[in-house]
Amino acid sequence: MNKSNTIAIDMSKHLISIHDFSKEEILNVLSMASRFEENKNSAIFSDKVVASLFFEPSTRTRLSFETAANRLGARVIGFSDVGNTSVTKGETLKDTIKMVSNYADLIVIRHPLEGSARYASEVSSVPVINAGDGANQHPTQTLLDLYSILKTQGKLENLKINLVGDLKYGRTVHSLLQAMSHFSPKFRFTAPKELRMPEEYKEQLRVKGIEFEESENLEDGIEDMDIVYMTRVQRERFTDAIEYERVKNVYSLRRYMIENARPNMKILHPLPRINEIHQDVDCSDHAYYFDQAGNGVYTRMAIVTLLLGIKEF
Repeated sequence: MNKSNTIAIDMSKHLISIHDFSKEEILNVLSMASRFEENKNSAIFSDKVVASLFFEPSTRTRLSFETAANRLGARVIGFSDVGNTSVTKGETLKDTIKMVSNYADLIVIRHPLEGSARYASEVSSVPVINAGDGANQHPTQTLLDLYSILKTQGKLENLKINLVGDLKYGRTVHSLLQAMSHFSPKFRFTAPKELRMPEEYKEQLRVKGIEFEESENLEDGIEDMDIVYMTRVQRERFTDAIEYERVKNVYSLRRYMIENARPNMKILHPLPRINEIHQDVDCSDHAYYFDQAGNGVYTRMAIVTLLLGIKEF
């Protein structure tokens, strides 16, 4: 790996919340991701093992983490079906994490319960990365979102961002809101009343003096946005099936809605999508969600590298 003059900021041992990284550390991750994009195969961890523990279904997050580890030369162990593990026999999360800590140098965990990743970090003897815990946090998605925004806009500061869809349960929008708060954004929250942004996150913005507005109309204001961030209404987060049926198809972004958008406007989505972005949008120059997913590999390569102790290259 070629060394640059950039020296990484000291990182936390774990990445559980986006709050674990300062603004400077976030920017450092993005800088390193850019260098990994230029040098995709950097086998610097041939002596390392990464454990991929997915207690909840995933496609993009799991595969991009495993791709990142492989491109870094590390070996990958783990599971993507909890039904094939000792959890079905009653093994606790504590025992699973302590056991896997003996086998791996770093653990990536996705779990349906909020707080599970933080708990895993408290009992693990190796670094833990939160790949999503319930409706709480998804910090690595946030970092790849920031990298996507930076690549498409050329900056992170003073952008207008419309967060659309499931703002109540959507862990990706909660994490992104907090990370972008470092960069003086203006937010628009587009959601039905059942899925509005929780008050605690709005209060965080008020304390920081960050402007936001709320709407239930998707078509309002699109032409004035730099980023439109669509989200899926997540069936797995609802305890009330009737409530889910009422809101599941509340928004569908169509090609005609973005005809007057700014040339630089990009549409992001953490995927998978269901009906919230129509396929007629895919061929638009504004569509960036598949490229966004690809950016996850480089961002996660950077995160793994920093947590395994390499501070510069």
